Amino acid sequence: MNRTLSPRRQGSIDFLETFGVVNENGIEIPPMPPVHPPLTFDYVLVAKISEDENSHIFRKQSAFIDKLKKKKLKVYKLGDDDDRVFYCIRAPHNIFETYRYLLKVSDACNWSCEQQGTIPQSTRIRIVDFILNHTCIESDGVSEYLPDLMKKNVFETHFCLHEKREQKELKQSWARWSACFKGQPITNVRNYLGEKVALYFLWLGWYTFLLIPASLIGVIVFLYGLAFYNSSPLIKEVCQSNVIMCPLCDKTCRVWELSDTCMYAKVSLLFDNEGTVAFAMFMAVWATVFLEFWKRHRSSYVCAWKVFDWCEEEEELILEIVNNAQCEPKMHRHSYLRSTIVLVLVTLMLLVIIGLTHVLVVCRVIATVLLAENSSWNVITENSQTVAVMLGAVLHYITITVMTRVNCTVAMKLSEIENKHSHAAIERSFTVKMFTFQFFTMFSSLIYTAFFLGRINGHPGGYVRISGIWRLEECHPSGCLTDLFIQMSVIMVLKQTFNNIFEYSGPWFNRWLKRKKTHKFRRRCFKCYKKECMYAKEGSELCENCKLEEIHRNYSLIKTDRFSLFNEFLEMVIQFSFTTIFVAAFPLAPLLALLNNIIEIRLDAIKMVSLERRLVPTKVSDIGVWTDVLEVIGVLAVIANGLVIGISSDFIPRLVYQYFYGPCASGSATGIDCMAGYINNTLSIANISDERVRDDFRSVQMVTYSGINVTHCSYRDYRSNEDFSLTNQFWVILAARLVFIILFEHVVVMFKCVASWFVPSSPLDVRNERLYDKLRRLKEELRAQKDTLTKLKENGNAKRTSKQKKANKRNSM
Repeated sequence: MNRTLSPRRQGSIDFLETFGVVNENGIEIPPMPPVHPPLTFDYVLVAKISEDENSHIFRKQSAFIDKLKKKKLKVYKLGDDDDRVFYCIRAPHNIFETYRYLLKVSDACNWSCEQQGTIPQSTRIRIVDFILNHTCIESDGVSEYLPDLMKKNVFETHFCLHEKREQKELKQSWARWSACFKGQPITNVRNYLGEKVALYFLWLGWYTFLLIPASLIGVIVFLYGLAFYNSSPLIKEVCQSNVIMCPLCDKTCRVWELSDTCMYAKVSLLFDNEGTVAFAMFMAVWATVFLEFWKRHRSSYVCAWKVFDWCEEEEELILEIVNNAQCEPKMHRHSYLRSTIVLVLVTLMLLVIIGLTHVLVVCRVIATVLLAENSSWNVITENSQTVAVMLGAVLHYITITVMTRVNCTVAMKLSEIENKHSHAAIERSFTVKMFTFQFFTMFSSLIYTAFFLGRINGHPGGYVRISGIWRLEECHPSGCLTDLFIQMSVIMVLKQTFNNIFEYSGPWFNRWLKRKKTHKFRRRCFKCYKKECMYAKEGSELCENCKLEEIHRNYSLIKTDRFSLFNEFLEMVIQFSFTTIFVAAFPLAPLLALLNNIIEIRLDAIKMVSLERRLVPTKVSDIGVWTDVLEVIGVLAVIANGLVIGISSDFIPRLVYQYFYGPCASGSATGIDCMAGYINNTLSIANISDERVRDDFRSVQMVTYSGINVTHCSYRDYRSNEDFSLTNQFWVILAARLVFIILFEHVVVMFKCVASWFVPSSPLDVRNERLYDKLRRLKEELRAQKDTLTKLKENGNAKRTSKQKKANKRNSM
């Protein structure tokens, strides 16, 4: 059967459209259209007008513009009334023809050389942007590029222009709040903002869609805990207990009754029940399924866009030649000295971040003591530890906000030290370092809460103290998982809420302030704008006032750079980490992520289309090193959730008690709940008569709030009441924890491997389409070669015939 030459929609794209992730209007994905309506500019450079023509700033401006003109770029100078000059740049057609030819003969990018006719505006912008950033002038024997000139205020800024018609279409179909529950026009986004931005939104849309089943199951797990916690014998045992617990701090804290924490025990059971184990396993496998299906969807789209084999590094070589035909290749270099320096500095930075975690722990410990000893409110005094955990979470969020800027600066400096040979390599290096720093910044405190809180604090008569003064925190008798839940919920809610507020309100307010400056140009050009420029034909020139108004409209928008999209990716990948890692402690994390992402997609779309300057369209074939980062997060999710359930949760101790130490251990008990007595079993007793205990507690602390003197108190641990040695039950539980962690991780990893194998990374449609396209191109090349040989042969025959005729004519004479 003969195949048609028209592109065919992939099944994966139909799947995404059916479930509302994308909205391609049910039509086949067309190639990138040649967009160049009324003639505008490819790029704009902005500078302050210098009155002194002999100043070094003016001379450098002129030298740089002259360099651009020598590269055949057309530069138009437009001024305004604010002592600002705009150098508007338009590239000639031959530059793009050179670019297209080099694509055709390249090794990795030739598959993308399908575009005919006018070069798309996104391609024009990308090429001109590269030329601008790789043009230099010589000053005192030093080469200065555009970023260097901007640091020295030779130029103020640079940007590419939004195209009004395409911008309006994207606003109506995508970049508006009323489109929150509509599919995304990914191909239109790609045509306007480039493949890199389009793949980000495609990834975010697929991630948001798969959060729906994860959120539903998380809510079911939460409701399961909510439905049965009232009838739980563990809750009843805590709420009806007469057990007197040891003081939680020195000096002012008194002994307290276990029943006072009835509500805390109920909350703990909501997030620490049998359902969380299954949910943690589900989320670990979910992360793999999400990633494998994402690879399929990516393959379908990049195949349709003809960038499946695209190579960023090879395109950089092509752009280097377009910029300078005599350029020399940047050689790959590796320096063990540089690598050692970077490794040492990364290690020091991680130690600093971990040190901040210790500072947070110390602050929380001190806050617990101060709240318990100095607060005038009984509610805070009695719940000083819980309040301190919440304050610690808020302080952790503030630390994250500050350290994000520090991490970005350090990661960029370290990437510069490595001296990578291409922008793509620099971006990969920066991404890995930045994510590593951010991961440790956000999760170090959670790791302490999950695996160390309440396990290194000691016991009455042998408490562990900071500087010999402040006791470390203890876990509640119902477990430590609630502390982890409180921290995660506070950080996620604060981070997502404040990020979205500032992310939208900042650009919007900035645009509102600058809008007045453009009104005078609109008034000055009102008639022309309405009658001529709005309906201008393709290739026609706008009037100077309309051009100036258009430039001002774009100039007033928020500045963008190469990190604009990186920041969006980093934010979502960190959220993905919160959603998968430690999800056993917070089953509602996927729901919070889902609600945030529904807003995030439209917020980012509105920003990129309406509030920010146009991003330079970048051509890529995938999301780059972020795929590897997501793979690592999936592995960490298995390890962390296994450790949370095995170490932080009371799931294993409850199982051990039920089958080895509880009333059902002998198998002969009837009519008795198998978990009866579990809370008392987890408590050890400290006698006040013991000299070591008397050193820790004062006599006033051993009087209850009702005025009763006590001779002993209980604390959470498996220790002997006589000499505080660990009991056999502690070692049995420890062994059971280790066995569970090993089994959990092996079983989940096995399921992940099966899921990864079961879902091919590229659909058969994509493989067949690429095979057909390669065969078609080879046949076309062979046909072109045969046509060339035929023409040469015909020309040769014609010459021989002509010579023969001339010879015959001479002979006849």
